[in-house]
Amino acid sequence: MSTDLSIEIGSLKLKNPVMLASGTVGYGNEISTFMDLSRIGAIVTKSVSLKPRKGNPPQRIVETPSGMLNAIGLANVGVEEFVKSKIPFLEKVHSTVICNIAASSVEEYVECARILDYEEVIKGFEINVSCPNVKEGGLIFGNDINAVGRITEKVRAVTDKPVIIKLSPNTSNISEFAKTAKEGGADAVSAINTLVGTSFDIYTRKPKIKNVTGGLSGPAIKPVALAKVLEISRCVDIPIIGIGGIMNWKDAVEFMICGAMAVQLGTVNFINPTAAIEIIEGINNYCKEMSVSSVKEIVASYHIQ
Repeated sequence: MSTDLSIEIGSLKLKNPVMLASGTVGYGNEISTFMDLSRIGAIVTKSVSLKPRKGNPPQRIVETPSGMLNAIGLANVGVEEFVKSKIPFLEKVHSTVICNIAASSVEEYVECARILDYEEVIKGFEINVSCPNVKEGGLIFGNDINAVGRITEKVRAVTDKPVIIKLSPNTSNISEFAKTAKEGGADAVSAINTLVGTSFDIYTRKPKIKNVTGGLSGPAIKPVALAKVLEISRCVDIPIIGIGGIMNWKDAVEFMICGAMAVQLGTVNFINPTAAIEIIEGINNYCKEMSVSSVKEIVASYHIQ
């Protein structure tokens, strides 16, 4: 029995539900030496902003029990250099490319999307709303439901390509943010971005990360991510891309049962750069074992007493 692993997110059709998460594989060239990128569902690029960003000073990555903290600060080459030096490589990998966009104002999100909309290799946009709004005193866009709605509407107006809103978990009602994104024209939501965390050296009594706090990722956040995906699935009819501590195919299947149409792999790429291929094969074998003809049958198949 053959299994159909293909899925759809709006008009975006993927050969399988496994994606590489933004910020964990750069622009794809480093990890391409370990795997055939044409075999995965999609690669989400490192965040791209209108102008180049140096990011935060080091130390900016710290290992923690069952995870890691990062405070990279959205360091990237900027949209002009991205088009010039990164797009040519991405055109050769024969994978679906989704561009993650970061910005410090609504106008920057829109301008980045408008510029990149002309690049044929980019099949969709993931909008990272976990960025500080400099015009409003640094409030994180993703914690302001009105800002999420405004960004979604404005970006939607400049592109016909699929728009995915990457939601912050640092809110008590993530389903309301997903609903607002849908109303603004989003094709899907990604859940979740990292949790806020910190770590201190007990001898120097100084934070291990120069930025003091960072984003916690890895297996430690998986139960939180699953709960957020489940909440969205039960409250909003919108495709969900599950993210958070996925280390193997069982984790990926668990996210799909909770309502995720697709999954993104992040921290695991640092540990096992061939994890994506192994997870695709694991999902396929699971479907055969469970006599599932299409992977879509697993999505939101939970049974809650």
